[in-house]
Amino acid sequence: MRAIVLKEFQELRRDRRTLALLIVMPLLLLVIFGYAANFTVDHLSVAVYGSQATTVTKLIDDNSQLKNHLDVVTTDANGTKADASEELRNDRADVAIYAVQASGASASGGVDAHVYIDGSNLFAAQSAKTIFAQVQQQLTQQAAAAQAKAAQASGAQASGSQASGAQPMQASGVQPMQLTVTTLFNPDLKTSWVMIPAIIGLILTFIGTIITSIGLVREREAGTLEQLAVMPLRASAVVLGKISPYFLLACFDMALITVLGLLLFGVPFNGNPLIFIVGAALFLFVVLGLGVLISSVSRTTGQAIQLAFMVLLPQILLSGMIFPLSAMAAGVRWIGYFLPLTWFTMISQGVMIRGASWDSLWFPLVILAVMAVVIFGLAVVRLSRSISPVKQRRHPEHADAAPRHAAEAA
Repeated sequence: MRAIVLKEFQELRRDRRTLALLIVMPLLLLVIFGYAANFTVDHLSVAVYGSQATTVTKLIDDNSQLKNHLDVVTTDANGTKADASEELRNDRADVAIYAVQASGASASGGVDAHVYIDGSNLFAAQSAKTIFAQVQQQLTQQAAAAQAKAAQASGAQASGSQASGAQPMQASGVQPMQLTVTTLFNPDLKTSWVMIPAIIGLILTFIGTIITSIGLVREREAGTLEQLAVMPLRASAVVLGKISPYFLLACFDMALITVLGLLLFGVPFNGNPLIFIVGAALFLFVVLGLGVLISSVSRTTGQAIQLAFMVLLPQILLSGMIFPLSAMAAGVRWIGYFLPLTWFTMISQGVMIRGASWDSLWFPLVILAVMAVVIFGLAVVRLSRSISPVKQRRHPEHADAAPRHAAEAA
């Protein structure tokens, strides 16, 4: 029995992939979950439009509690209500405020602020509703206190001046304000509306990394890799030939899942289908090329599945599918920006929920296109190196041809 135990330890020591899966993976999961497992979004980007935009911005800047949670990125006194909605549609802010002079206000004036929250960003929207509910409660309490003081001091001019200074937010020089909060794109904050577009990408990632990764390994295990080596085909043609069936199958799955998501869960599709198709096609090239790259560095099916699992797990945890990127620590968040599922989720949620256009989604599309070129190129190079030793074994005279010609020339 002691000999068997020692033998197993020796086998584990030689199998570095399994050893990494047993030791390194738990440590990575601990660190990732510790920094990424956070549903609370503490900082929200805010765009302020309307004639009273400066007043609202001053209110946020002068209130320490609001300033800790709200970051004003745009202040446009000439902006319209349509500009506020478009800011959210293009995903340039979590909250948009349209503030104008209140109609029928007293001589001291007032502000009517319409707060628009992006419902496609579920956790940010929940935090925004909580923050502005507290602001509304605070404004109501201050208005009630101001009215009480004004009533008590209504007979004296000095007291009247003091009551005027006690209006809501007047301590910081801000006019009384009335808030109207509206959630756009996902009014009821349904989780399914946010998850279904991300799940589409997750299923495509599963097909690309796990299913495709065992393709070339099967060729190697079955001994048919030598047949690919002797064929007059470039490595790029072999890769395209390997991923084409999976690409067509993934396209069918994507269409099926999208239609079922729309029908079963009532998820809207507000945008241009062409943008969604282009984004999905680029994403498929990335994950399928990644699957071929994994299979080219694996000797057995088990090794391919292990590597695919290591690639798939970060996609689930760090792409913003489960935990919002804005709630993650900075170091972990940057890892998510290197994952293709992160960018496809931006595209799918933008098209399906917000109805985003090409102008707002061109950047994630370009990122996916660059990833597709890089990963596909790496897969071709790696596959060429995998096939070259086979060619040399089948045709050793070709391997010695270059040195022999060089010697003859000398």
